[in-house]
Amino acid sequence: MAACATLRAMPSSPPRIAVIGGGPAGLAAAETLSQAGLTIDLFDAMPSLGRKFLMAGRGGLNLTHSEPLDRFLTRYGIRSTELGAMVSACTPQSLQDWAEGLGVSTFVGTSGRVFPREMKAAPLLRAWLHRLRSAGVRIHVRHRWLGWQADQSLRFATPDGEVIHQVDAVVLAMGGGSWARLGSDGAWMPVLAAQNIPLAALQPANCGFEVSWSEVFRMRFAGVPLKNVSASCIDVHGKHHQQQGEFVISEHGVEGGLIYALSAPLRDRLRRDGSATVMLDLLPSHDSQRVLREVGHPRGSRSLSSHLQSRLGISGVKAGLLREVLDKDAMHDNTTLAAALKALPLRLTATRPIDEAISTAGGVDFTALDANLMLKQLPGVFCAGEMLDWEAPTGGYLLTGCIATGHAAARGILRWLQGAN
Repeated sequence: MAACATLRAMPSSPPRIAVIGGGPAGLAAAETLSQAGLTIDLFDAMPSLGRKFLMAGRGGLNLTHSEPLDRFLTRYGIRSTELGAMVSACTPQSLQDWAEGLGVSTFVGTSGRVFPREMKAAPLLRAWLHRLRSAGVRIHVRHRWLGWQADQSLRFATPDGEVIHQVDAVVLAMGGGSWARLGSDGAWMPVLAAQNIPLAALQPANCGFEVSWSEVFRMRFAGVPLKNVSASCIDVHGKHHQQQGEFVISEHGVEGGLIYALSAPLRDRLRRDGSATVMLDLLPSHDSQRVLREVGHPRGSRSLSSHLQSRLGISGVKAGLLREVLDKDAMHDNTTLAAALKALPLRLTATRPIDEAISTAGGVDFTALDANLMLKQLPGVFCAGEMLDWEAPTGGYLLTGCIATGHAAARGILRWLQGAN
């Protein structure tokens, strides 16, 4: 990535570098290391690279976001300091320039999100892998990392049996714990735990939540999107979070972009309290007084459903959700009904399983790492991507963070090699 600064290693003899994990973080690490003139062996447990990357691209591959960098960095929450330094060295604009350099033009959508013009991940991945191979990166698929031998050689399980690979440094970039069928299964956790590496438990991020729907509501509205709504919640520290957008009623509860944006504070409330409440504003373009006025407008012989539809446009899934949450008395009390239209409490009972989540929180604790993303207890072992304990919402922040940490780990290796020589 030309716009992301790299260091030039000057070892006395060619070092042996391995990158384990063929997702965006691993590929980014391999790219930076190969640009420094090093020969890299890239290992992945799956039959092909970038499987989760390709899955993410099915909806258009949200590469990054065009908002100002200072606001962009706040999206990393409590890890804004750690991720901020890495993203600042490998900015969203540099990602767009990098994609252009691979022959993949990008555009900024109406929401500020950045996409390839073809709205596909495959062309970018093919070009990326071609450039890596041309730079001498040797790719080994169907190699599942098992850990280390006593001499610190890397062990891999392959279809032909266990193989050993000796290295001078390694980047671990094996993803978090979601979408196991695509290779991100968290199997590395017990391997690092056995080395006494501080780890935070993996948790779902950008995830759906369970709601105890009635059978009637579930059968009628599962799969139906709820558009143009606002959602808010209070996190465990008392901070208010609010987002506007849309989400989907699922068979088990709620999922989709608006819910994912609030998944971290909602998940943490669930973990602490056993349940969490998200407040839904079904009419974010109307103020409370207008809603109360329209609800209280004389409706004559019209049914309540017809009245809400004609005065406020409330129908379909929004009307169904009102009836799901409010009892009959509340539905026919103008003040209560108007308040619910602006702040409908939806009780969440659990997160959906981690393997359904778009990403995960948890992993290698930053206290285990030095400033170069090297494990303090294992010199020469660097970590990147979702293996690290950070999270970010969808919208390009997650992918940008993964790529930035991959480049940062590679730069860390180059610094370490310079110091060792």
